[in-house]
Amino acid sequence: MPDHASIECSLTQAEFDLFALLSGDDNPIHVDPAFAARTRFGRTVAHGLHLCSILRGLAGRLRPGAGLAGQDVRFPAPTYAGEPMRFSAMVTEGGGGNAMTRVAVKAERLTDGTVTCEGFFEMDGAA
Repeated sequence: MPDHASIECSLTQAEFDLFALLSGDDNPIHVDPAFAARTRFGRTVAHGLHLCSILRGLAGRLRPGAGLAGQDVRFPAPTYAGEPMRFSAMVTEGGGGNAMTRVAVKAERLTDGTVTCEGFFEMDGAA
């Protein structure tokens, strides 16, 4: 079973808009470029849960069938539409049979290495 997984991609404004539609979180910082241009960020930013969803998918690749028992993540910098990103997950503790597994997760900008989301997921019941 692998102990790490990563993907590189750029999230789009259309994906921000779709996530807002699915989640019901239509805060203009995520979906209104004109509004977001007047904020300290200067442009729209990804929903934190959008980033966590991508990272949860990676963690699921490492422990198929495992449930999410807990998480502790922070967002030290914004993730912008159109910016090349690397999402990664790595098993750091546990993982045998039904034991609890800790998976470290991170999203970072490829252009400058700035971390935009980091933390860990506690996974249980891995198949």
